[in-house]
Amino acid sequence: MKAIIDGFLKFQKNAFPERAKLFKDLANQQSPRALFISCSDSRLVPELVTQREPGDLFVIRNAGNIVPSYGPEPGGVSASVEYAVAALQVADIVVCGHSDCGAMTAVATCKCLDHMPAVAGWLRYADSAKVVNEARKHPDLPSKVASMVRENVIAQLANIQTHPSVRLALEEGRLTLHGWVYDIESGRIDAFDGSTGIFVSLAENPEVHAVSQHARHVA
Repeated sequence: MKAIIDGFLKFQKNAFPERAKLFKDLANQQSPRALFISCSDSRLVPELVTQREPGDLFVIRNAGNIVPSYGPEPGGVSASVEYAVAALQVADIVVCGHSDCGAMTAVATCKCLDHMPAVAGWLRYADSAKVVNEARKHPDLPSKVASMVRENVIAQLANIQTHPSVRLALEEGRLTLHGWVYDIESGRIDAFDGSTGIFVSLAENPEVHAVSQHARHVA
């Protein structure tokens, strides 16, 4: 804990004064461009990976970068999605998974989570991705887990489109969805191409998005 407090003191002494104007502008309002939904894993830091400043991203983090489908009793994730889209009017939503994800490893290997019932219940929101992943052949366990990470991103992109605020924004053409997988060791990001159904290098395909223009208007 000492290191964390020392970090705050360093921030207060050095980083905060350097961004004094920025924080003054942010004191009473925010206008983030994107909603970034990622895993809680300590190795994935959205603002670091995207090199964004405070106020640029509206961030939701949870185990497995999960977005439950919209239902009669919306939870915290649903409320945050709705606020980002309906109130803050974000133009982009990124669902970002990552390599070596503990949550997706547990799902892919059917790990017993009886000692963590809350975690087990939460990961049921990845069941649709699990069914697809189990139906495929994988050469080894790492490949199976990597595939599970990708399938989960696709599943959560489908889930988020059940949210009324997201559906409306997509129909009006003011929102774009992105599905990313971040590789911790290399720093690479692969993005889901909705027009082809495959993941491609984001560095080589910066304009790629998860929902095709055709699907956006006719779905």
